[in-house]
Amino acid sequence: MAPRRLFSVTNQELREDIKAASIEVIGTTVFLLLALGSIQSAKLSVVATQGAGVAEFGPHSLDHNIYISASAGVSLLASAWMFYRITGGLFNPAVSLALRLIGQISTIRLVLYFIAQLTGAIIASAIIRGVTPEPFLIKTKLGENINLVQGLFIEVFCTAILILAILMLAAEKSKLTPMAPIGISMTLFACHMFAVSFTGASLNPARSFGPSVVGGFGREHWIYWVGPLAGSCLSVVFYLWLKHTKYWRINPGQTATDPSESPEDPVKRIESDVEKDRRDHNTKGEANSNHQDGALRGEDNV
Repeated sequence: MAPRRLFSVTNQELREDIKAASIEVIGTTVFLLLALGSIQSAKLSVVATQGAGVAEFGPHSLDHNIYISASAGVSLLASAWMFYRITGGLFNPAVSLALRLIGQISTIRLVLYFIAQLTGAIIASAIIRGVTPEPFLIKTKLGENINLVQGLFIEVFCTAILILAILMLAAEKSKLTPMAPIGISMTLFACHMFAVSFTGASLNPARSFGPSVVGGFGREHWIYWVGPLAGSCLSVVFYLWLKHTKYWRINPGQTATDPSESPEDPVKRIESDVEKDRRDHNTKGEANSNHQDGALRGEDNV
């Protein structure tokens, strides 16, 4: 996607932006329906065995957290691969903000994507509430013994890591770009493994906003806006610094696929080094011999 101007937009561009936003609603709905539906399923299993209080507030088992983390990663992998060639498969206002800040999308598309992503989140949450048993357990909330500041910074750092993966694997084009959904999904999985017990691992304002619209807002809801958006800005600053310093010169050839650019046979390299040392030794011996012959000739002349 080519960089876009700040506010100037043609009718054709506006139509394309509206079309992209309309499809982004569907993409976000698909992603969050799968991800949040998996969370609801996991928590209802806890309700059946340990009660609603444990399901909502914890503590949760390691298996439970791994299940939720894997569900988020796999849901993103499936959804992103379906939609990334159409809309970019963003599904997240923090991602949209990052792409606007680096000039990848226009301000108009940013606004439309914000609306689309929040709408998709509400639709997905409403579907889950309508088709699954009560209680409704997919809202994000802080874990036990986690205060507001801790929760905020966990969301900042985890979102920054996720956004950096998106910028380096998807926005930054290379031969590996078609495989970007795998790396991004694995990053989301890793971030969830860290944050899910502490904040619910939102990393996405839409993911928290949709369930809150359907199930009610909590006092800490602002964390799930400020944290991810601040994390997005933090990641963009680092990305722009990498671009400015021409990071690709540091370790060139990392996306090469030509076998000739691979390291040479180590045995041949050792043989070559030995042969070079032997030639250097012989050259030094000849130089010393010539020097001695010259000295002897000088003495004879005397």
